[in-house]
Amino acid sequence: MPNHDADALFREAKETEASGRDWDAQNAYFAVLDVEPHHFGALNNLGNLLARCGQSAAAIATYREALTWHADKPPAHVNLGVALLEGGDLDAARREFESALALDAHCAEAHQGMNAIFIRLGDDATADRHRELGFRNRGIEVVPYRGDSRPVANVLLLLSSAGGNVDLRHILDDHRYAVTKLFVDASDPRASLPEHDLVFNAIGDADRCAAALESADVLVRNTAKPILNAPHSVLRTTRIENARRLGALPGVVAPRMQLFSRDSLGADAAATLLQAGFVYPFLLRAPGHHSGEHFARIESAAGVKPALERLPGADVLAIEFLDARKVDGKVRKYRAMIIGGRVYPLHLAIASNWMVHYFAADNAHEATYRYEEAAFLEYMPEAIGPVATAALDAIGGALGLDYAGLDFGLDRNGNLLLFEANATMTIPPEPIEKIWEYRCGAIHRAIDAVESMLTLANA
Repeated sequence: MPNHDADALFREAKETEASGRDWDAQNAYFAVLDVEPHHFGALNNLGNLLARCGQSAAAIATYREALTWHADKPPAHVNLGVALLEGGDLDAARREFESALALDAHCAEAHQGMNAIFIRLGDDATADRHRELGFRNRGIEVVPYRGDSRPVANVLLLLSSAGGNVDLRHILDDHRYAVTKLFVDASDPRASLPEHDLVFNAIGDADRCAAALESADVLVRNTAKPILNAPHSVLRTTRIENARRLGALPGVVAPRMQLFSRDSLGADAAATLLQAGFVYPFLLRAPGHHSGEHFARIESAAGVKPALERLPGADVLAIEFLDARKVDGKVRKYRAMIIGGRVYPLHLAIASNWMVHYFAADNAHEATYRYEEAAFLEYMPEAIGPVATAALDAIGGALGLDYAGLDFGLDRNGNLLLFEANATMTIPPEPIEKIWEYRCGAIHRAIDAVESMLTLANA
């Protein structure tokens, strides 16, 4: 039997959330659960609210509680799957999306989740099948605006259904910005554009999303409003093109790269790569992937064939290895954002492994590394030296993007070792844990720079 008191409280909680009062809405959903502990709407909406506020662990726990009592509801599986996918647990996320599809074979959100998973796995054919089912007739999504005054800007956000987009959710706060998402590869290019004050092209991966960027470039010709990260500029930021043009700048050392089809590598791929000028160790990766996915360091000829067997896709990118170790033997990978033509340091990861990812680095365990990172964030020119500082400014000008990120190291002579430069790098929310408090200022400055850019574009 439905609990009418709980349903009335649930309606009030939804109204509170719609008004933008997130903290009050959390308490209102808890009030519903005090009356009816298994209320699906309250559990589901509370999980979504917690996820939106960056409380991922609490959101996952809430979604699991919803599934305990409502395993027959596809949205419960989809929401948990999305949260698990964002946390990097692909296997668990896939199980949830498959459960949702077993209940409803037409569940678009579950197909979208499966699309994202198979992109990450490198199975483009299966991803394409799910993408077609997930985004059919769903090319436009209007994000509900929850501000209590006029929005700072009405932003048309261009996205690719194939991934490769920068995540701007916590920057384009729905209390301040009205946002319409347009998936360019799932929309009618002949249709009129939704109402907007400015366009932000969030498609950032030129290697994966060339077709979507080309479509976006045609689409933005239909607007006279400001365009941030013009698609034609992003198209020039493939790994190979970046290495070629940015490596020619003073103080920049870019790795030599070459794209090979598997057929062109022939029966003896190791010999082909050596003849092309690559020396051990070098790197092999599948184009269009990031975060260390489908990426291998090759130490000898014996490692080439196993690596090629693991890497997905018809093409493989060979990359010269740049040694970013300092005298202590540790690898340092710096990240800076380039926003509105200015450079903003974002983090420094220090690790023993050649492939460095921030939250798998040694910073969490070594206070001295955190001090070094803090010095980089507050005094970047002194921390990296004049050559690399000038190189960063030059790269910002050469990229020609309004929003971009750059991962780099330093060699023994102070030159900038270019690892990656593109428009997909995300500025994280300010961390909650006290150990990372020193990072908040740098993150806040970068987010402020994006917001200032948006305001100026809409002036």
